[in-house]
Amino acid sequence: MSRVTVVGSGASALHFAQSALERGHEVTMLDVGRTKPEPVRPDDGFRELKRGLDDPAAYFLGDDFSGMLWPGAPGEYYGFPPHKRVLFRGHERFVVEARGFEPLSSFARGGLAEAWTGGAFPFNDQELADWPIGYRDLEPYYGRVAERIGIGGADDDLARFLPVHAHLGAPLDLDEHSRRLLEGYARKRAAINGLGVWLGRSRTATLAADTGDRRGCTYLGRCLWGCPRDALYTPVLTLHALLRHECFRYRSGVYVTHFEADDGGRVRKVHCATEAGGREAHDVEWLALGAGTLSTARIFLESLARVAGEAPELGGLMDNRQILLPFVNLGMLARPYDPATYQYHNLALGLEAQPAKEYVHGLITTLKTALIHPIAQSVPFDLKSSIQVFRNVHAALGILNVNLHDDRRGANSVALERSGDAGRLVVHYAPSADEPARVARALKTLKRALRKLGCIAPPGMQHTRPMGASVHYAGTLPMSTERRPLTASPDCVSHDFDNLLLVDGSTFPFLPAKNLTFTLMANAARVADRVL
Repeated sequence: MSRVTVVGSGASALHFAQSALERGHEVTMLDVGRTKPEPVRPDDGFRELKRGLDDPAAYFLGDDFSGMLWPGAPGEYYGFPPHKRVLFRGHERFVVEARGFEPLSSFARGGLAEAWTGGAFPFNDQELADWPIGYRDLEPYYGRVAERIGIGGADDDLARFLPVHAHLGAPLDLDEHSRRLLEGYARKRAAINGLGVWLGRSRTATLAADTGDRRGCTYLGRCLWGCPRDALYTPVLTLHALLRHECFRYRSGVYVTHFEADDGGRVRKVHCATEAGGREAHDVEWLALGAGTLSTARIFLESLARVAGEAPELGGLMDNRQILLPFVNLGMLARPYDPATYQYHNLALGLEAQPAKEYVHGLITTLKTALIHPIAQSVPFDLKSSIQVFRNVHAALGILNVNLHDDRRGANSVALERSGDAGRLVVHYAPSADEPARVARALKTLKRALRKLGCIAPPGMQHTRPMGASVHYAGTLPMSTERRPLTASPDCVSHDFDNLLLVDGSTFPFLPAKNLTFTLMANAARVADRVL
């Protein structure tokens, strides 16, 4: 039995910890661990919740209207609900200066995936071509994680991009708008495929039926505000399960500052600052950093700097570029919208590319109970007229979230600037020179595909999100078959420290266009099996 210390409580850290416990090891998890509020009126649907709350405006928009996106906001169509703000609240010791990048971080229990939309998309062999492992290495762990958390989907046209793994459950019921889009695709399939576009059911980490302690989706229409039934998986559900394990210890309220190693290259202690202003040191047998790419980089660089006086720059930071493309389905105009549906993406699409690893991934979210003011205020009329127009088009509105891949480039870097006892993380990011052309080609093709589905994308409403907004950060300490500094083995063991494991996105050598959370969890489970 080994003693394993894990930093962070995000998706990858928790699934690494779960696999380590299943293999008979003792696990201590160190985490800041802020908690989010409990759901209110958990049995209410969306409309019942609005009627039943004493102050619905405060719940949906915030006491200080922090949930509002004001006129003139730079094109965003989604605001974070006020009670989810805790997930993105910074830490006084985590100081970031970013250029060309707008980073988000989380110090909450469960990490950033507490706010995800449940997209669970396996990487295929083409997308793993730059990795030292392939789909066959990850496939059993995709199945294992799917069994743990519950993933629904279908073996349909998207299987050419999304391998069908074990324990893929039933998909959720479609809302009317999504159903019509899928029916339209069936009629125009040949023409749409001729564009290189395929459409199908999204893969979502949401239960369609009761499973174990979790209840299946009952279509309350509250997904954006946090599923009150735990049908939509979030990492804190795994944390709650691990807290019942006799070999698991969770130490919250601590901020890991650095680790120290001996002359033989083995980590011996990890140091923390407590919220009360004190300090702690924990002895280490195995140390797993799963704090997220930026926080892991900070801990790694700070640890090097304390020995050498300075730390090297970590190149290769990656993130997915995202473009939000609103559209109107003409066949749904003047139809009533139904809030009693699943609110996130029921459908996904894939646009093939050459080389195949540069596939473009899209998520289709039909607008239902999301806050309407970001769209209503973009209509070029006065407020009263805009609201009247919006009521007639509400059920016809959708947003296509287009995701592009990213490569490691040395100029996209993370560095540490030290000042006294603390350091500042400096992030530089510049998109690839060919990105504008790739975006233009993809959007041109996808707009043509939408037109064949009876949809139009109104001009001037697409929004290119800033880098950092997708929170799919990766690549700063990549896997490598060659043993060299600032890299990790194919099993994610640091090439600088023999007992240091890197179990988050830091080790990804290439970032496909897909949401990376499912692969983070699967790879972390693989690492625990391979190394411990």
